Amino acid sequence: MTIAARIEQYLEEQGVEYEIIDHPIAFTAQEEAAASHVPGRQWAKTVEVLLDGRPAICAIPATRRLDLDKLRAMTGAETAQLATEGELARLFPDCDMGAMPPIGKLYGQLTFVDEELRESERVAFHAGDHRSAIEVAYPTFERLADAIPGDISAPLRETV
Repeated sequence: MTIAARIEQYLEEQGVEYEIIDHPIAFTAQEEAAASHVPGRQWAKTVEVLLDGRPAICAIPATRRLDLDKLRAMTGAETAQLATEGELARLFPDCDMGAMPPIGKLYGQLTFVDEELRESERVAFHAGDHRSAIEVAYPTFERLADAIPGDISAPLRETV
């Protein structure tokens, strides 16, 4: 698979400058960032959640983890849970499992973006498979995703 047609068409329609990065197969966000030669703090990891049962996308740096309590507080949702593999397959039929782009607008969903990711000049993210990524200027990403910013992440490992 290469860049998902839906993503490519959207980028072309929006007339934005972007770079496609082909890389060796990788599966975790940090592996994909490394394979793409992108710092982990600039890799927009896509985390699919259900907020009160409604799907939404969260974009956070690969170097962090989603904090469901912070997300719930920010959105006012009563429940916030991670989507299952079955839900991912249904919601992103044109993407490999776990390789969906953090642009909810393409899939009828809201996109929330972590404040730490907003500090990047450029961001890279999945292009629909585990062998290609898209890199754009951060302001372009925020506009493409119609992203709602907030403090929704925490360090990968918390020290006690």
